[in-house]
Amino acid sequence: MAKKSSGTALVRELRANREKACALFDRCQDVSVIPLGEGPEEEAVALIVYCSSLMDEQESRRIRTLLAEPLLRELAGGPPAAPDRESRLREAGARHQAELFDEWKAIEEKIWQGYLFLFVEGWTQAAGFKSAGLTKRQVTEPVSEPSVQGPREGTVETLPVNLGMLRQRIGTSRLKIEYVTAGTVLRTDIAFAYLDGTVDEAMLAEFRERIARVAPYEVLDTSFVEDVIQDSAWSPFPQHRYTERTDTAAASLLDGKILVLTDNSPMILICPALFVDFFTTSEDYYVRTVYATMVRQLRLLAFAIALTLPSVYVAMSTFHPELIPNILLLAILDAREGIPFPAIVEALIMETSFELLREAGIRLPRPVGSAVSIVGALVIGQAAIMAKIASPIMVIVVALTGIASFAIPHYEMAIAIRLLRFPLILAASFMGGYGLMLGFIFILLHLCCLQTLGQPYLSSLAPLKLRDLRDVFVRAPLKTLMRSPRNRRLHAGAPGRREQR
Repeated sequence: MAKKSSGTALVRELRANREKACALFDRCQDVSVIPLGEGPEEEAVALIVYCSSLMDEQESRRIRTLLAEPLLRELAGGPPAAPDRESRLREAGARHQAELFDEWKAIEEKIWQGYLFLFVEGWTQAAGFKSAGLTKRQVTEPVSEPSVQGPREGTVETLPVNLGMLRQRIGTSRLKIEYVTAGTVLRTDIAFAYLDGTVDEAMLAEFRERIARVAPYEVLDTSFVEDVIQDSAWSPFPQHRYTERTDTAAASLLDGKILVLTDNSPMILICPALFVDFFTTSEDYYVRTVYATMVRQLRLLAFAIALTLPSVYVAMSTFHPELIPNILLLAILDAREGIPFPAIVEALIMETSFELLREAGIRLPRPVGSAVSIVGALVIGQAAIMAKIASPIMVIVVALTGIASFAIPHYEMAIAIRLLRFPLILAASFMGGYGLMLGFIFILLHLCCLQTLGQPYLSSLAPLKLRDLRDVFVRAPLKTLMRSPRNRRLHAGAPGRREQR
């Protein structure tokens, strides 16, 4: 029996079915619509439709050779009289392991499940063949985004596999996927995906204009694309963020973002990324509201500590000792007794040493890197104290700063904080609290002027959107956040950015 559902029915004319398929999967460039012809003029007598990102080339060739084409040859005589039409096609389909469909809605749903469909001239039903699925390496938990709760599926280095995992999560034709080819030697395939009706059309037009600039470059990784499309290459703050988690990518699509995926790279680029996005993780939405809110507050505290603690210590110990309680001030003076360097030199020596150790731990093989980082920090810190190069209080300040920087969930933002820490230390050493305040003002002015794909970088905070604050400093209950994104073409006044999550 043919599978039926509400929707537009198939017609006898193959040309009309082909036009319907092209319209339904418009801008879904990973969907292949292939006419099959025979005779002296190669007139099309059948049509094959399948999603190439859900079925590899070898699997599609196997289904065509063993199942679809033998069924086509059996039906080559044309449709019989009406009473025998359904029984003949049902019997032939059963022999060739085919399911029959006569409604476009059911066909669309099965396309996103990895089916290959055969449409034949004169028949009002299509034969669907289920594929064995994608061949891919074992999917493991992302290394850069570990999670205690929630999905553990991470992307791989094969573009069709990553697109297929997205299609499995969002099985709708509203998910549009378009391709760009970069370079003349590598010919790297770059795909960008968005949810039609949810993404801002002006932002999408701006993105299309920028992604077209990638074509002359030889692209090896998704980061190459980011360097071309970002607003400010010299800003220390990242304007886009990366993920290896398909659940994070799917949530970003529902949020109106654009995803960029590159062949031979497991990283998904999320465009645009706002300042507040770098303090959230996917796990925030898999744990209880109270815990998620507490952890988010800890991340904000870690951001403040990692950015300001060394510079605040230098400013207070050098220019404003009256602000330090007497007992603590005496302890600091006693610890600094015999140190030949001023606080600024001491801070720069220890911060530079810590950054060298951190970089060495990253570049060394993993079994060795962690041991070098821990042992090196202990040995160098103790040796610096014994040699009177640094005071114990400075070692504590640098250690707290490093721990706080590790608590920031996104590596790109952590790098920005590491870069800005040194200018703030220098400003505090020259003018104390006034220099520190000037440094904060310059950073805030830069953040207020920065944009990403036409969106203010501090959006939700400046301009202030009270509705969005329920998913910035706190994580509101999911029942207030889990709303489906409405189609902006059909509904006036689309929901706010955070409401779409």
